[in-house]
Amino acid sequence: MRKLCPNIDKEDGLETVLEVPIPEEMLTSMGNNVQLRWQNMLTWMKAQTPDKWSAPVIAGRLNELRFLLYLVGSPLIPLQVQLGHSVHRPVRDSSIQASTAKYIVQQYTAATGGQPALNSVTSMCVTGEVKISASDFHQGDVSVGVKRSSDERGGFVLWQKNPDLWCLELVVSGCKVICGSNGKLSWRHSSNQQAPVSQGPPRPLRRFLQGLDPRATANLFADAMCIGEKIIHDDDCFLLKLETSPAIREAQSGPNYMIIHHTIWGYFSQRSGLLVKFEDSRLLSMKKKGEDTDVFWETSTESVIHDYKYVDGVNIAHSGRTRVKVFRYGEQSANHKREMEETWQIDEVDFNIWGLTIESFLPPAETKQGYS
Repeated sequence: MRKLCPNIDKEDGLETVLEVPIPEEMLTSMGNNVQLRWQNMLTWMKAQTPDKWSAPVIAGRLNELRFLLYLVGSPLIPLQVQLGHSVHRPVRDSSIQASTAKYIVQQYTAATGGQPALNSVTSMCVTGEVKISASDFHQGDVSVGVKRSSDERGGFVLWQKNPDLWCLELVVSGCKVICGSNGKLSWRHSSNQQAPVSQGPPRPLRRFLQGLDPRATANLFADAMCIGEKIIHDDDCFLLKLETSPAIREAQSGPNYMIIHHTIWGYFSQRSGLLVKFEDSRLLSMKKKGEDTDVFWETSTESVIHDYKYVDGVNIAHSGRTRVKVFRYGEQSANHKREMEETWQIDEVDFNIWGLTIESFLPPAETKQGYS
């Protein structure tokens, strides 16, 4: 990962620290030598000005990238994660499925470092790289596969103080998405977004639950049900299921859309106790402007989690792959489907960041004005 940009104008000039580190592959594809690569990147970045966004080619390209980064790179989970330090829940008066799930979560807590180690983490900073590929929208029941030749590469920086205080900066192929939560609302915004910033109640970033935040993951599944067992890549796993309540779905619906269901599954290895796969499925109905009929969007996301390593006593996943399937259908809308895939790798993890305050997670000015 590249973290510094050389001073092209002055050989002896100081290097500039990049806000978001970028993968080496992203840089090497821009020229035959270092100076040409950085010049091409700076030229490309200077071309991304608001007066250029209206051009059909650039607008279409950036809208496509924003779609991928919202849906694959920075999705949110509808459930609020409790802030309490203890993941233990009383099992008295619980069903067999619920008490079994609580036992599995306790084993997961032990496998990721134990309660004292997890409680010692008050904040974190994560840098990593991603590679995203996608299919086109296909109509009907034809099989869909992602286009490996159209990989989009980029990097991200993720800051967190607790499950409701976090900020993600994600740059892929020159398109930047910033999203976060200040404890009162969640928001996200892209570099070429001219529409109002999307916002809603505070929710955790899905990426935290892909092996980056074991305490939040344990708290999330503490109220789940164990519904059986399944083999994932030759690993016997317990399967935990969590349904969002009608009250949560109603609170997170909007005037033009309604969340019909959102279900979450976690696959915990019987051998290691670790989370090896994370799934969620959401069905959304949206009203089209000027029409009485609804269009339904069904999104299914599954993440396979690899490469657990200890960082300051906490067992963190350092790589994985996420696949997303999107279906769109309705009475007046042709059935379409699309598949996307993200391969991600963690470059660096640091805990207990000094100087990280609530001011570090303030949303954009237009969001604050709308909220106030």
